[in-house]
Amino acid sequence: MTDGRNESDLIILGAGLIGLSQALSLAAHGLSVAIIDRADPDEAGKGSSDSRVSSINSASWNMLTALGLSEKLKPDCCAIDKIVINDGLKPGTLDFTPDEADGQLGVMIENRILRNALLERVKSDPSIALHMPAQVTNIDRGDHEVAVSLQSGAAITAPLLVAADGRGSAVRDSAGFTMAQWQYDHSAINCTVTHEQSHQNTAYEIFYASGPFAILPMRDDARGRHRSAIVWTVARKDGPAIAKLNKRALQAELMKKTGGFLGEMQLQSEAITYPLGYHHSASLKAQRLALVGDAGHGIHPIAGQGLNLGLRDVAALTESVVEGARTGLDLGDTQILARYDRWRGLDNLMMAAATDILTRLFGLPGDTSSAIRRFGIGLVQRIPPLKEQIMTEARGESGELPKLLMGDLI
Repeated sequence: MTDGRNESDLIILGAGLIGLSQALSLAAHGLSVAIIDRADPDEAGKGSSDSRVSSINSASWNMLTALGLSEKLKPDCCAIDKIVINDGLKPGTLDFTPDEADGQLGVMIENRILRNALLERVKSDPSIALHMPAQVTNIDRGDHEVAVSLQSGAAITAPLLVAADGRGSAVRDSAGFTMAQWQYDHSAINCTVTHEQSHQNTAYEIFYASGPFAILPMRDDARGRHRSAIVWTVARKDGPAIAKLNKRALQAELMKKTGGFLGEMQLQSEAITYPLGYHHSASLKAQRLALVGDAGHGIHPIAGQGLNLGLRDVAALTESVVEGARTGLDLGDTQILARYDRWRGLDNLMMAAATDILTRLFGLPGDTSSAIRRFGIGLVQRIPPLKEQIMTEARGESGELPKLLMGDLI
């Protein structure tokens, strides 16, 4: 544990991808930050069996570039040059291929690699005090400051507390936020595979009545084998059983779902499964408290935008705080928090609603439902302006963008 200063400009609870990104973005603008997390930083991100990957869209990549991380991450990233959508391997596809001038849609990267890079940079930043592993015993959000007490006896104070402690955020729940939430009848199965044919930097999403089956491009391994990550949505009751299939049986199931268009597949990681749900906070602020990432919202992975939404929170909160500080405001001032809440509230809600509707629409069984979906896919394919607007959304370039998402410090 690094004790550092006990007084900071901001305190962040949670050292996941969003918490670490938030700390680095604030520190890049001259603010002091304390991060608190129960995990051991020397053990975090070491699990080689962790097959989770994330899509980093163009806007989020701009932010990582502004923070000086893109060059380190590039060797482990795979560009997304094209997205192909299909309904159940039936005739008709919808493909998103940007013009060369527009560049790639984003990149894919393994979560553990991204977290290790963020954590390494955090450890080397003198503006960031890392309290890991540390157990919080009390949080007092007073009129003038936030005081966080640790089990070690240390007390950390700051004008503003940022909750980046995930879907089960304890600080959010204790603060009494109003949440809309429900569970889908779905589980996700994640694993990594190698395959005979190159994916050509293409992300595939095949929709089945049981849920979407995504094949996400990864960089070739050290032996030159083509790799992809699988995110397979199945009925919740089937998830644990499918994940426990022996290697040969699981590979056979994966081949059925792909129709073999990438050739023979070989499993390269454990298959992990987790239930899927939706949650959305009516507000992202309370007295001297801001929610970011999954602490404030969680969506179905059907569009692969969960991490990008969290990074948009990070960029918007950073800009709100930094500009407030430059005008002399207390960093926990209600004006700062209200601006952040307005900025992110509608965008988060619209994305959450869109993914929920898509999940339900593409989950309708029967030939009639499939025919309607394929008609919609064909319609979008034939309307270039609509395709371009969807690609703009996928890149994260729509709406009022914080400066970090345009690649600039504030």
